[in-house]
Amino acid sequence: MPDANSLYGPLDPAPDAGWTAAGPRVGFFTDTSVCIGCKACEVACKEWNGVPDSGFDLLGMSYDNTGALTANSWRHVAFIEQPRPAGHRTAPFAANPTGPAASPTSAASAAGAANDTGTAPGVPPGQPEAAAPMAAGPEFLGMPGPQPPGRATGAESRTDFRWLMMSDVCKHCTHAACLDVCPTGALFRTEFGTVVVQEDICNGCGYCISACPYGVIDQRKGDGRAWKCTLCYDRLGAGLTPACAQACPTESIQFGPLDELRERAAQRVATLHERGVAEARLYGHDPTDGVGGDGAFFLLLDEPEVYGLPPDPVVTTRDLPKMWKRAGLAALAMAAAAVAAFVGGSS
Repeated sequence: MPDANSLYGPLDPAPDAGWTAAGPRVGFFTDTSVCIGCKACEVACKEWNGVPDSGFDLLGMSYDNTGALTANSWRHVAFIEQPRPAGHRTAPFAANPTGPAASPTSAASAAGAANDTGTAPGVPPGQPEAAAPMAAGPEFLGMPGPQPPGRATGAESRTDFRWLMMSDVCKHCTHAACLDVCPTGALFRTEFGTVVVQEDICNGCGYCISACPYGVIDQRKGDGRAWKCTLCYDRLGAGLTPACAQACPTESIQFGPLDELRERAAQRVATLHERGVAEARLYGHDPTDGVGGDGAFFLLLDEPEVYGLPPDPVVTTRDLPKMWKRAGLAALAMAAAAVAAFVGGSS
């Protein structure tokens, strides 16, 4: 008997799909605060699942050479480069620089300039953006140490640049729209609560691609079929950890029962808040959100949009019952109008 929340709301998806002896739902918790961007997860995923080569193009996106989740990239390590907030920078001049140079070194350089701008020779007068860095004088960035920036002295002493790294993957949604719209049954819910594509049944219609609120599923060129992460279904059946989590050297990708992962994630966020990382937050962990919670959720250090994630994902098939009801009412109204017109015309 389908659950009342089969299309929306909190749900244990495996029993709802008909598994009578399903164990605890399992999934991923990805802690981006300890991700080092090594891409071991990408390599392990490709090796174990036989995913074709990809990522040989220079995209100009830092060290991100895969760009997004695709049919040939079931794991994607994103590199987001962020400067320090503007309030920490040297304020630019409102007009042309005036007055003496800021230091003897810059004064010596300015001596050869046409005007006392405080800039190096050759910089035309009237360029405040060029003069501002020199007028501010040198900035001491600190000596190298054995610990990461800010670990020993606090978050406020970190430098003016940081990388946000995240290993993205299929979310294995509680309410998976891709599964709902598949006309052939190629997508199915496993006894572990995950969502898997059976490539030998997929007909390449592409309905699942447009239904996914995260844009995860993709069609493989020259193949036409849909491909995505299976959460290593074959390894789970043998009692093994998924390849990506097994290969992660920092345990940024953690695998286990979903309830335990959520408790662990909440404790991790509390710890980061105590250490001064107030921006730490969880994404995809809430069973009451628009997809009923994700089987793969994340700890983020900035807004979801920064990582290319939708801020408030909603399962695209949520309103199907209302839509069919309205379509039925419209059909009845048209039939009634046609009967009334026929009866009225015959009389």
